[in-house]
Amino acid sequence: MAGIGRRGIALGAAALATVVTEAAAQERRPQGREAPRNPPREQQREQQREERREAAAAAAVWAASWTASAHGPYPSGNPSAQPDQSFAFPDEAEGARDQSMRMMLRPDLWGREMRVRFTNAFGTRPLVVADAFLGLQGMGGNVVPRSNAPVTFGGERRATIPPGQTLWSDAVVLPFVRETARDHAMLAGRRVALSFHVPGPTGPMTWHAKSLTTGYVTGPGAGSRGAEEGDAQFPFTTASWFFVDMLDVKAAPGTRVVCCFGDSITDGTNTTMNGDDRWPDQLSRILHARFGDRVAVVNAGIGGNRVQSPAEYSLAAPLPGGPSALSRMDRDVFQLSGLSTVIWMEGINDLGHPDSKASAEQVIAGLKEGVARMRAKGLRVVGGTLTTALGYNGGQGTPEVDERRRAINAWIRAAGNFDAVADFDLATRDPSTGQLMPAFVPNSTVGGPGDKLHPNRVGLMAMAAAVPVGALGLEAAPPRRERPPQPRPEQRAARPPQQRQERRQDRQQQR
Repeated sequence: MAGIGRRGIALGAAALATVVTEAAAQERRPQGREAPRNPPREQQREQQREERREAAAAAAVWAASWTASAHGPYPSGNPSAQPDQSFAFPDEAEGARDQSMRMMLRPDLWGREMRVRFTNAFGTRPLVVADAFLGLQGMGGNVVPRSNAPVTFGGERRATIPPGQTLWSDAVVLPFVRETARDHAMLAGRRVALSFHVPGPTGPMTWHAKSLTTGYVTGPGAGSRGAEEGDAQFPFTTASWFFVDMLDVKAAPGTRVVCCFGDSITDGTNTTMNGDDRWPDQLSRILHARFGDRVAVVNAGIGGNRVQSPAEYSLAAPLPGGPSALSRMDRDVFQLSGLSTVIWMEGINDLGHPDSKASAEQVIAGLKEGVARMRAKGLRVVGGTLTTALGYNGGQGTPEVDERRRAINAWIRAAGNFDAVADFDLATRDPSTGQLMPAFVPNSTVGGPGDKLHPNRVGLMAMAAAVPVGALGLEAAPPRRERPPQPRPEQRAARPPQQRQERRQDRQQQR
């Protein structure tokens, strides 16, 4: 100690204090995480990101992301590949009795907030909906763990919908969706699982017969099961959608919605079960590749639907094709959130159905009325030419009907009747026979030879490709900003201090 001196003692004390201070700081830092190099700057960036998220959320608008037009009380309709429903619903007049349903819906556009519209449009009794949840579909009828979010109505978990009415839920925040384009891209093509309980008996059940999507139903008297993530309590399957007809998503301002309006060819007859390859689905993929999340495509087709008939739709004697296009236009088209464009292809059932057999002039008059009503709403209307049915074994397949079909197509193609034309007839007809091209005929749903009326998956791809994308009134997504290649750590360390300072200043200016 004699040789150390006062100066050495002071230096030693200072060094010890530095070590102790550093050790204390290390203890305060989160274990396994390096302390931020510049906490104020990181906090400022996070605050800016949060402000941008809040501004985007405040500016977001509701946009239709899925729809399935209700068309009558079960079992009136034209389902495809439908399992026997008598075990799930033993009494058609009684409907569902103390049962839970799990309907699978594929949003065309994803977002963190969604809402669902329940429907009792063709019911004769008040419909009680309770204990509803919206989650992410897993395998089969299972829900991805911890993805189920409760659905409320005015803050309540139960709601009553009068006969003939519909009801929107409150906004549902989905815990598994982030507000990033990359996250939305990862969810593209996935389905949400809408689970809900109907105490019932519901009486006649409002439905959409041809979902071509597997749904799951409990047995009668099973009670409320929507909160369960597994599907063990949902033993019965259905190829239809019950009590739900719309799903909206909160989207960026200016998002465009395109509605495909029509009959069974739009609804998806002859397409792949759970394949989502109807022509509107194929069109959706084309548009998203070009316009990103700036557009959504929804399907308002009904199998067997007609333009003008029936003049009145009766619940006592419902037609499988539902109310006419003109009478259902208000509910199924004009009530779609964010709608900007309609592609309308319809009329073959007016011409050839045994209790219709309308003239070409009558169908054209109905189309004129519908187009005028859509234009009065400020909508862009694209006319789809009617595809051939020659060779079909029903009334639509006769040469006489084909002559009237060609007269309607000539009117559709004439300038000014529509804002643009999707020439589905030209895209699918074999000019040597006047029938559908041979490759477009075999049945894609259950196999077999097909019916020569409904194009299959290949034919529907050709129809989607025939839609004039440039005439839909859409705006291309801005080019993605490419991040320049980042140097490796050893390259950054090798830069002179002046160069590093200049690059930091450049990045700050870019922000």
